[in-house]
Amino acid sequence: METVSQYLVTLLVDKFDVDPDAVKPGSTLAELELDSLAVVELFVTVQERWGVELDDSDAAAELSIDDLARLVADQLPEGGGPVDAADSADSADSTDSAADSTDSAAADTGTAR
Repeated sequence: METVSQYLVTLLVDKFDVDPDAVKPGSTLAELELDSLAVVELFVTVQERWGVELDDSDAAAELSIDDLARLVADQLPEGGGPVDAADSADSADSTDSAADSTDSAAADTGTAR
């Protein structure tokens, strides 16, 4: 089963282009050079994947990978896993595809989203 920490590492590398060698358990989001918008996007992605609620006030660059993993794991039921069993790359791809579809539909109707 995928762990929260493993998921976070994969997500940071794949979606946020973080150098895999830079991702350590104690690395803060600021040390990984995530700006405030990226941190919010990270939180939204994690919430959707794991079905947890993360307080926006927790979306701080000072959080470490371990801190974020603990925030998520503390809300999971015993033996709980991701809401979506697809791997993180598929999840990110489907999110991107949905946004592309919305953009295309808006362009077709002459409206902006």
